Amino acid sequence: MATTPEAGQAVEAPAEEHGAEERATGGHGQQPAADAAANGHHYGYHAQKAEHLKRLRRIEGQIRGLQRMVEEDVYCIDILTQVSASTKGLQSFALQLLEEHLRHCVADAAVKGGDEIDAKVEEATKAIARMLRT
Repeated sequence: MATTPEAGQAVEAPAEEHGAEERATGGHGQQPAADAAANGHHYGYHAQKAEHLKRLRRIEGQIRGLQRMVEEDVYCIDILTQVSASTKGLQSFALQLLEEHLRHCVADAAVKGGDEIDAKVEEATKAIARMLRT
C-alpha cells in the first residue's frame, strides 16, 4: 500500500478543479455550501465525508513528501514516480466524487424533471471535460 516518499517509491492513494463560481456555490451550482448545510441539505458525498477527508489527507501527505524530496535532492525519477502516485490519487478521488454527484445530484434532478435535469447533465459533462484535460 504505502511506502515512504523518501524511499522514492510511489504511495498509492485515491479533483477536480473548480472555478470561482463553483467555489461560491459549494461546487454544486445551487447554493453556497454554508447555506446548504444550515438548511439541512447535503451533497452526494456527505455519506462518505470522513472517508473523503482521509483520502485527501493522504494525498496532502504525498504532496508534503514531494516537497521533502525536492529539499533533500532526491533523484528526479523517484520524484516523478511520487508525482504520478499523487496525481492518480487525485484522479481517483475526483472519479469517486463524480460518481456520487451522478448518483445523488443528477439522479435527484432526474426525478424532479424539467430544466433541472438538463442543467445537472450539462454541469456533470463540464466536470468530466475538466477532468479529461488534466
